[in-house]
Amino acid sequence: MKDMPARPVYLDNAATTFPKPASVLGKAIATYRRIGVSPGRGGYDLAAEAEEFVRETRRKVAHFFGSSDPDRVIFTGNATDALNIAFQGLLHPGDHVVSTRLEHNSVLRPLYHLRQKGIIEYDLVRFDGKGFVDPADIIAAIRPDTKLVVVTHASNVLGTVQPVREIGRSCAERGVPLLVDAAQSAGVVPIDVDDWHVAALAFTGHKSMLAPTGIGGLVLARQVENIESSRFGGTGINSASPVHTRDFPYRLEAGTLNLLGIIGLSGSLDYLEEAGIEAVHAREMELLGKLREGLSLITGIDLYSVEDLSDHVALLTANVRGMDPHDAGAILDGDFNIAVRVGLHCAPLVHEDLGTAPQGTIRFSIGPFNTTRHIDLVLKAMKEIARHAGEG
Repeated sequence: MKDMPARPVYLDNAATTFPKPASVLGKAIATYRRIGVSPGRGGYDLAAEAEEFVRETRRKVAHFFGSSDPDRVIFTGNATDALNIAFQGLLHPGDHVVSTRLEHNSVLRPLYHLRQKGIIEYDLVRFDGKGFVDPADIIAAIRPDTKLVVVTHASNVLGTVQPVREIGRSCAERGVPLLVDAAQSAGVVPIDVDDWHVAALAFTGHKSMLAPTGIGGLVLARQVENIESSRFGGTGINSASPVHTRDFPYRLEAGTLNLLGIIGLSGSLDYLEEAGIEAVHAREMELLGKLREGLSLITGIDLYSVEDLSDHVALLTANVRGMDPHDAGAILDGDFNIAVRVGLHCAPLVHEDLGTAPQGTIRFSIGPFNTTRHIDLVLKAMKEIARHAGEG
């Protein structure tokens, strides 16, 4: 891919990839200027063209994630939004949910909220010392009243890619739907909703899919018919009825869609199709390997779950021994112009199990426009920070 270094050295791509491809942004603005009206809300040609663009983007998303039904692609604001729609639509009083301690707060907090309201119960499966969940442990936690299994595809703290295909097959054999949080994997790890028996997949556009912020989605399997709407309003169809339509995708969409975000997502899918997500991932992992190797040689640096980088996305977490990660992050930013994420990364249970709570860790997450030079600068900075910490 074309080298596009940014200043500062940006290694917080797991939060949001930056920069975005200039071609994607330029094409999105040009298209929005041309058809930026309300899709499906008028009988004039521009509205019809905008609606067709939305439909075509649903088809692209479905193809990208191995789904056979574009009408089951629901556009949302982000992965958190999509997860909440799934929870609210699929769960009912008395239901039991199985999830994991690897989860982001976008899973943990909705589940906690529903339990506090007395609606559901849930159990969280532990991960092993390498950062992986054993599918057998997921299955062992399923009870007769289990109505949903929820698993992150890739941990946003450890970068480990979970065996979703195996989990999905086992869940399907037991008639329990699987909801997958693909926030960290979509765009760098191939996903096949139909083949993996995934009932619902939540994704966001602004991370490895290289789209703008504010656009994401929920991809539903065709057999998921019992999901209820938790939002009601205008859809542009059946306007005389006081009842929100049951037709997909409009059942789970209310109000005017984020057309600019959808246009940006469409362009980013084209970009990834041309670049090849396997090639993007391979290059990012090559840089991650260099980063891991370099950090492992620095005295006073602790690394977590990166002994083997198989089944990983391009992020790792570390700490400078004897230094609060927030202080290390501030030094990286202020003295070296390097942007990283520090703290709990919205995944507090991971840090409890790692023994890094309550301070958390430093997270380095690599994107498609990082370079070898960026990694060299990070290693030089971390070596100096660790040396000063050791002297203190």
